[in-house]
Amino acid sequence: MPIEVDVAILGGGPGGYTAAVKAARAGRSVAIVEMDQLGGTCLHRGCIPSKSLLRSAEVFATVNEAAAYGVAISEGTSVSVDWKAVMTRKNGIVEQLHKGVQALMAQNRIQVINGKGRIIGPSIFSPKSGAIAVELAGGESETVVPKNVIIATGSRPRKLEGIPYDGERIVTSDEALDWASRPSSILIVGGGVIGVEWASMLSDFGTRVTIVETADRLLPGEDKDVSSEIAKALKKKGVTTFVSATLRSESVNASGDGVRAEIEVKGETVAIDAERMLVSVGRIGNVDNLGLENTDVKTEKGFVKVDPATLQTGESHIYAIGDCIGGVQLAHAAMHEGNAAVEHMTGHKPSRSADRDIPRCIYSRPEAASIGWTEHDAKAQGFDVKTAKLPLRVLGKALVYGESEGFAKVVADKTTGDLLGVHLVGAHATELIAEAALAKLLDAIPWEIGRAIHPHPTLSEAMQEAMLALEGASGH
Repeated sequence: MPIEVDVAILGGGPGGYTAAVKAARAGRSVAIVEMDQLGGTCLHRGCIPSKSLLRSAEVFATVNEAAAYGVAISEGTSVSVDWKAVMTRKNGIVEQLHKGVQALMAQNRIQVINGKGRIIGPSIFSPKSGAIAVELAGGESETVVPKNVIIATGSRPRKLEGIPYDGERIVTSDEALDWASRPSSILIVGGGVIGVEWASMLSDFGTRVTIVETADRLLPGEDKDVSSEIAKALKKKGVTTFVSATLRSESVNASGDGVRAEIEVKGETVAIDAERMLVSVGRIGNVDNLGLENTDVKTEKGFVKVDPATLQTGESHIYAIGDCIGGVQLAHAAMHEGNAAVEHMTGHKPSRSADRDIPRCIYSRPEAASIGWTEHDAKAQGFDVKTAKLPLRVLGKALVYGESEGFAKVVADKTTGDLLGVHLVGAHATELIAEAALAKLLDAIPWEIGRAIHPHPTLSEAMQEAMLALEGASGH
């Protein structure tokens, strides 16, 4: 007998399980079809494991800098990285959170079906497309017949053609998270968020790092001041960076000793040798073999095409959310979209934010975080822009913390006073950006944020002072 539910969700990542819980709490019967593990890429191959490694690297780097805080390490005492223990800690965190997601599904009576789902067209099960044929792990099959479907299948690392990936020497971020040992040297192809985070983490662990980026700067999607500050921090760590550079895929060669590759930069060919190579050149949607050809669901540039307001596809009862629709490929964006899709499905007006109003975080050391327009893009959109930029070194807490690199930058409309964007670099920037997200939601203007009393001494004063600086009223 087929399983009949109100809502079937393809994919149990952050977007999928968030949508499932919201639908269940709205009184809908829900089934999740997941071919791997609940939690998706974020929990098992992305956000959580990578941030665990970044935290271990931060602790190691801080211990090595202990003398700057007046903490002496006895002569002859060595500080080293126990990579096995680092990975054990990472795996333990992932498992704990995985159990938490499983418990959340049970608490909300959400049926989880482990298997590969494929949407089928009109059949004996349903007069319209949307039923899901599930190939179970044991070779058996099951059919789920829902009233509504949410596609939340996520994404995977994009691979470059001609690269001899082997899962050990030449890898994507998926395989790198399971390395049995730390590389002594690495070539990172791609200077976006993932590449920068891995460069920061491995350099803090003591790995010799080289980054190759095709754009004219690292983090090309971020404000230029953010890119410049992060590039400076990486250089200080000893990271070698090539921008406006192109990898010659046919030159990549892995041997027992390592990897050799050639790049073209400024009209010259440069050979690079490293123990391993990490390719981080973006992600592509998991839209293959879903049975979309049996529906009126369309794809565009490798992602499911949706109505931006409702998240409906070409079939009104089929929605899509998260990485598989492109846009901002972040776990919290997928969660937000999952909530919005269910809001619409249950007869409410969805409250989906624009992509630019979703916080973007980079967990390097120092961290970076942004929301809204960059200065360049705001000007390109025709805004009459004014900016203020406050260096963190003027804040007492930043000096006390020993992390005075970075700044808080505010972009506003000179004519209306509206807040257009906030860009942070520095310790705990990924936490501080939440205030800017709230300000955007409430449509607060910089003057209002600046007038709010911020505790002293804190890093949050950076936000207050940068906002006040727009009016020439900063105390710093």
